[in-house]
Amino acid sequence: MGWLSAGDGYEVALVEGRVAVRATSGRSAGRQLKTLPRALKGHPEVDRLRRFAEWLERHAASCVAQVDAWMVSSLPVPTGLLARVWPDEAWQSALRDLVVVGDDPDDVGFLRGATDTGELRLVNLDGETVRIAPRTVTLPHPALLPDLDDLREFAAELGIVQGVEQIHRAIWRRPDDLRPKATEVKEFAGGSFRSRFALAARASSLGYGVSGGYATSRIRDGVRTVDASVWIGEPYWDGDSETGALTWQDQDGRALPLVEVGPVAWSEGMRMAAALYAGRVIEEGKNA
Repeated sequence: MGWLSAGDGYEVALVEGRVAVRATSGRSAGRQLKTLPRALKGHPEVDRLRRFAEWLERHAASCVAQVDAWMVSSLPVPTGLLARVWPDEAWQSALRDLVVVGDDPDDVGFLRGATDTGELRLVNLDGETVRIAPRTVTLPHPALLPDLDDLREFAAELGIVQGVEQIHRAIWRRPDDLRPKATEVKEFAGGSFRSRFALAARASSLGYGVSGGYATSRIRDGVRTVDASVWIGEPYWDGDSETGALTWQDQDGRALPLVEVGPVAWSEGMRMAAALYAGRVIEEGKNA
């Protein structure tokens, strides 16, 4: 966006998401000012740019949220859709360098570009730039990526920083020695908080739902959707509270045996429980 006239002697523009001002006359002509002059604080162009900056921030956040949802669900995404949104800087920032998989499992690489004809440009693990044009692609959850360690190593070599956390997302693998009828994981139970409100607020700030006495996360895992839940205390209790056990339920509300929980649901449920537990109160003299 270019510079816009804002009254006598000033121009304004959005620079790195903030309203910037420069003088157009006098000794400071052409120089960007460090602060907004008092005469411009209520100027219509300044207000308009501020509102636009707020909209851009919300738009960028919504793009990240949508791409994160595609990645966590590992659902097919139309290639044509990616090509249409790619010119938008907010979408491009969220999508760039995500690991993409085409129709062939060997068609995997870091997304570097998309054309208006629906062709995607990837950098594969051999360091070669390849082009694919399947009808749909997936942005797999890292728990489903067989070459995750190789992808992480290659990303480090390239200096890749993803706008949506994918390959460096913390993952948990389901143990093989689970009891057949077990339905709870207590690894992150017992995290103490000053109040139930503080625990619920932490869950909300991390993007999780709060329903009744639980922090919840709805996860699509393969062909079904499950809800991961962590007990956080009775809704109207105002005293100390602790994190409880982690469980998973199907769409009918049935508690799933742990051996039936899929890899993505397991990883995302454990990720939620660990994130809640990390905010606990740690007493002096006790190990973290």
